Amino acid sequence: MSNNVYVVAEHIKGRFDDITFEMLGKGKEIAGALGGEVVAVLAGSGVKGMASQLGTASKVICIESEALQQFSPLAYAKAVSAVVGAHQPAIVLTGYTSMGMEIGPAVSVDLNIPLVSFVGSLSVDGGKAVAVSQLYGGKMNVESHADGNQCIISILPGAFPADAGRSSGSPAVEDFAAPDLSGLAVTFKKLIEPEGGDVDITTQDILVSAGRGIQSDENLPIVEELAKKIGGAVSCSRPLVDSKWMPKTRQVGKSGLKVKPKLYLALGISGAPEHIEGMKDAGLIIAVNSDPKAPIFDYAHYGVVGDLFEIIPALTGKL
Repeated sequence: MSNNVYVVAEHIKGRFDDITFEMLGKGKEIAGALGGEVVAVLAGSGVKGMASQLGTASKVICIESEALQQFSPLAYAKAVSAVVGAHQPAIVLTGYTSMGMEIGPAVSVDLNIPLVSFVGSLSVDGGKAVAVSQLYGGKMNVESHADGNQCIISILPGAFPADAGRSSGSPAVEDFAAPDLSGLAVTFKKLIEPEGGDVDITTQDILVSAGRGIQSDENLPIVEELAKKIGGAVSCSRPLVDSKWMPKTRQVGKSGLKVKPKLYLALGISGAPEHIEGMKDAGLIIAVNSDPKAPIFDYAHYGVVGDLFEIIPALTGKL
């Protein structure tokens, strides 16, 4: 059993996602408080050359296998379980992402290690990890203390600054033999990407984004008019896509697209962690919501508490 913190690196198409660097930065801080080191776990095929991008880690454990060439939940979980079981770190950090949600719970069950999810804050008290989870769309914070000697912590994307974990360097690289990954119940076949078309919201400088507070697709024209006035495009949160009011290509968030406009105007969006993940890096965030306790106000640079059906027409009129 060590005092080290292991970070499960996430990558796709040869690029690390921001959550990897967020976890490395926080992991180094936590490892220092525990008297250990932060170690990155890098699984894939032909990925050893990417280890140099993980300079914040003291060491990178590299698991190479053809079965890991593309992300396959059971294969990756089995590979991570093998590493964690062999090295016994105090804390394993995974992202609360589409990848991390497949790996963390599986490793938890496989090795009988407790798992804490939805974590937006992490610290050490008395030599034990203290994690604060954001539940119910970020409206309730729950503090969890690790009872045993090990725990897996699933980090909400955007919870920590990615820049804290970006560091060039030459971390030590340790090869780890992949376990037998044959005969798994689920195997990777192919990656299906959405077809191009519609407006590419990832390239827009200004986005006017509508949420559940818009109430009906019949109210979307007032959002479109405002966007037109300020030279922006209309985007949305997931409920509007689920209701088929807007196409998937306009969805911002974890299950949609990550955007970084100069201006992000959030109208009637509560600010669930899944949405925040997709727009947290916008240059200027302005939120309009009738609920003064809406989590979106924790991220907005400016906020207006009020009825968007009064505010949008008034703003459009001024413009």
